[in-house]
Amino acid sequence: MKRETGAAVIMAILSMALVASLAAALLWQQQVWLRETDNMGHSVQATAFAQAGADWAAFILATSPRNEVDLLQPWAQRLPLLPMEEVQAGGFLQDEQGLFNLNNLVKQGKTDPHWQMRFQRLLAGLNLPLTLANTLADWLDADNIVQPGGAEDAVYLNHFPPYRTANHILMDVSELRYVQGFDLQTIARLRPFVSALPQQTPINVNTAPPEVLLAMVDGLSPAEARTLVAQRDNQPFLALTDFHQALPRLDINPDPQGLTVTSSYFMAVVTVHANRAQRTIWTLFERGSNAWPHIIWQKAS
Repeated sequence: MKRETGAAVIMAILSMALVASLAAALLWQQQVWLRETDNMGHSVQATAFAQAGADWAAFILATSPRNEVDLLQPWAQRLPLLPMEEVQAGGFLQDEQGLFNLNNLVKQGKTDPHWQMRFQRLLAGLNLPLTLANTLADWLDADNIVQPGGAEDAVYLNHFPPYRTANHILMDVSELRYVQGFDLQTIARLRPFVSALPQQTPINVNTAPPEVLLAMVDGLSPAEARTLVAQRDNQPFLALTDFHQALPRLDINPDPQGLTVTSSYFMAVVTVHANRAQRTIWTLFERGSNAWPHIIWQKAS
């Protein structure tokens, strides 16, 4: 009898332990579900705010001057992270035509020697191999002819996994990681000075950094380029003739076909923190004859 009573007590204790374990497991699962639901809500909130920021950037572009584009205009004023209730949001607009457009290297599927030479000058100024201009041109052009130091399908088919050249313009600078010779360090060195736009574009002298101006103006020294940029940032060039007159010496020769004082392509970058969630949205805008800018592409992370 005592043995049966002891067994019953043990069974009761085991049952209570099992019930407690199940309750603890259910409570833990509920906490996980609540946390996931909370995180999802914060993520949706961050995405909504970031998209609203991109829309605001489009409005700024739509209402900013067009005939001449410079860094003193409203679109160029960087917005720091602004604290709101449980949310921080900030962002900026960047003139993509102030950068060297990598897609200028090809025109109608063929390498454009003029822009290839200009890209080589940029590479030289950044202490990068000049052959990168050839590998990129091979990646972009429509033929399978290997330029000196370049690379076509035969090289990429030996990669693991194998792939072929794009034979097409870049959609985004990040695609350089697939091109022979463009490792992460090289791309990081290039990124502040290059863009990837859907057509050949001239470079805006009002927004270009000194390194890009050096690639586009023959005979200009690095010190002279920095001085020119400092002067320009206080008094922008209203026309290319103003830029020519500001050059420090008569023997300096700016590119006759690749410069401008206006821009059509801008990148909006908006970052939002909503509690534990963060969202960044990049939007490439084209500002044409229409009042509202056109979105070329948009990505988020």
